[in-house]
Amino acid sequence: MAGDTNAVEVNFDGLVGPTHNYAGLSFGNVASKKNATAVSNPKEAALQGLAKMKALHDLGLSQGVLAPQERPDVHTLRRLGFSGTDADVLSAAHVHDARLLATCSSASSMWTANAATVSPSADTADGKVHFTPANLVNKFHRSIEHIVTGRILRSTFADTRYFSHHHALPSVEQFGDEGAANHTRFCRDYGDAGVEFFVYGRHAFDDSKPAPKRYPARHTVEASQAIARLHQLSEKRVVFAQQNPDVIDEGVFHNDVIAVGNRDVLLCHQEAFLDQASVLAELRSRMETELRVIEVPTTRVSVPDAVSSYLFNSQLLSVGSETHLVVPKECRSNMDVWAYLEALRDGDSPIDEIQVFNLTQSMSNGGGPACLRLRVVLSQEELAACNQNTLMSDTLYATLVEWVGQHYRDRLHEADLCDPKLLHESRTALDALTDILGLGSVYPFQQCS
Repeated sequence: MAGDTNAVEVNFDGLVGPTHNYAGLSFGNVASKKNATAVSNPKEAALQGLAKMKALHDLGLSQGVLAPQERPDVHTLRRLGFSGTDADVLSAAHVHDARLLATCSSASSMWTANAATVSPSADTADGKVHFTPANLVNKFHRSIEHIVTGRILRSTFADTRYFSHHHALPSVEQFGDEGAANHTRFCRDYGDAGVEFFVYGRHAFDDSKPAPKRYPARHTVEASQAIARLHQLSEKRVVFAQQNPDVIDEGVFHNDVIAVGNRDVLLCHQEAFLDQASVLAELRSRMETELRVIEVPTTRVSVPDAVSSYLFNSQLLSVGSETHLVVPKECRSNMDVWAYLEALRDGDSPIDEIQVFNLTQSMSNGGGPACLRLRVVLSQEELAACNQNTLMSDTLYATLVEWVGQHYRDRLHEADLCDPKLLHESRTALDALTDILGLGSVYPFQQCS
């Protein structure tokens, strides 16, 4: 169904938070575990992310910014029985359980592909853009994000004429929801009614179905079905597919580590989905236009190479009439991956250009270009109705670079997380950021003051 020809896809990237550190909290994420206890550079991480945002803005794409969480999360530590001043809470948590303190200090909200699932107005029965924050229950350090995530989304997309916000699904494993990292939308043009593709790892209520054996399947089909209902999606325009359990056991913890799509293009590994031929056939049958599938053979790129290079944790972008693929520089460092990409670009494929970015700080913690962004399709009216302070511009970029330089450390180790000065620095930075982005009081420390 033809729709608004002026609709655009806006990538809202997560700003890396001041407590960016390598604590190795994410079981099943190979890079996260591999680099545990390494010294991080929060300033460099934030600047690398901002450089990617600015570069895509300069290409003429609509680019937004989402604020990080307040960390260390003293509020959660108090809920767990620690008391006294904030400094007392940090000290006691460090002495009692340093891993718990690290868990409550994670900057993982930078990966906004996990922030929420978003359905554009062209797909929903009420003609509004729908947002549901992900509950992320499989990992404690991420399960504490969704309340503030919801506040940030409501401050960014506040106009109720255009935007509908839902609470996160119940925070139980049966409805484990990992957000847009397991969600892709296909269409001809962004304003057309699309096909929403939900990928899950397991069935919560049917043990007879296939499931991984080594690493957890974080996302359930029941969660995907609930999101589709909440967002008022037509059953004729939704496809649910199970991720291949074997590749989960090789470190493919989200679908966006093994597949990426945009408009009428799907780039996926040969082993991405369970019963892949049937999945692709169903997608094609639901589309009103041709679905162009680039299926990467295992003989060209192995699953371990896909995981280590994050080939599929890339961004497929429509730049004018061209399709650009944004990849991390680790892809260029892998001979097999880079040879495949060069052949893809130079051959008869939908990929016209390949953009390579240095995101080493994020990659070392298990997140590439696709992890850093939440895709939001908006009509021109909806774009005008969202918080304009959060949209990238030359002025905002310069302001945020200066903000990072003023507030961020260039070296952080897990042992530094109990330093009360770090908490003060983080809160001071976030207080200034909410003014820059016009968010209001979205953080617990602002609401308690």
